[in-house]
Amino acid sequence: MQTDLDEIRAFLALAHAGSFLGAGKLINRDPAVVTRRLHGLEQRLGVRLVERTTRRVALTEAGQAYLARVGPMVEGLEAAEREVAGLGAGEARGHLRITLPGSFGRMWIAPMLIDFLLAHPAVSMEANVENRFIDLVAEGYDLAIRLGELPDSRLVARRVADRRRLICASPAYLARHPAIAEPQHLQGHACLCNSERTPVNQWRFKKPDGGIQAVTVNQRMASGDSELLVKAALAGLGVMHTSDWYVSQYLASGELVEVLPAYPIADKGAVYLVTPAAAGMPGKTRAFSDWIAGRLQSPPWLV
Repeated sequence: MQTDLDEIRAFLALAHAGSFLGAGKLINRDPAVVTRRLHGLEQRLGVRLVERTTRRVALTEAGQAYLARVGPMVEGLEAAEREVAGLGAGEARGHLRITLPGSFGRMWIAPMLIDFLLAHPAVSMEANVENRFIDLVAEGYDLAIRLGELPDSRLVARRVADRRRLICASPAYLARHPAIAEPQHLQGHACLCNSERTPVNQWRFKKPDGGIQAVTVNQRMASGDSELLVKAALAGLGVMHTSDWYVSQYLASGELVEVLPAYPIADKGAVYLVTPAAAGMPGKTRAFSDWIAGRLQSPPWLV
């Protein structure tokens, strides 16, 4: 038995309107079309669905049973069509799964997530905040925010902000130790190193002539926890290699001071939005990507 949705929609309109004229208005068809479609449905089912009178129509017992079953099904189908059409038209709705780098996500992106959800009530979200590398396709994520240099891949990356690496220390530490005028002077200082970088105790600088100078530093402390390294730097334990977004508030307050500003860290990294594919990107993902890109156009850690 072949299902005809036009016949079913005509029946539902008739059940709702109570007349062929009213049903025709609901589906924007002539009442004769409603009559023909209802007749076709009854013929196909082999049962009378409607009792006709001169002024109104009433559902038979079979018609009431059929309405109870097909009504919710057609409503669900129409809702699915609206949702998919909305996704294709760029409408932000549905469930969004994103992954963020730990500290950066908590410090700068978390407030933006809240604002985005307030502005897009038809979107729900799962936000994974951790430094573990996540395979977006294999683990079913819609988007990732990533820092640093991206490896070549089939993913689509959108650069949304720069991030600058720098060297800094507390005024108290700098007052107690010899001046640091050139990168090689770091060899006589206690240094705070990120253990997730390779090699851990080698810092690379851009020289004024454009070349690269690598310096092997004395490792006073190493950790993969940047918060711990910042606390150590604030306590005057040594010189720290870090990113501007992580210590901007301490640089602004004077609790930390940038060292060697004339010798930038050799780093091509940036802030990226990464998605599995650009073609056919759902509206929810496109809306979130544009939202974050707009707010990072003027990075808040530089304000």
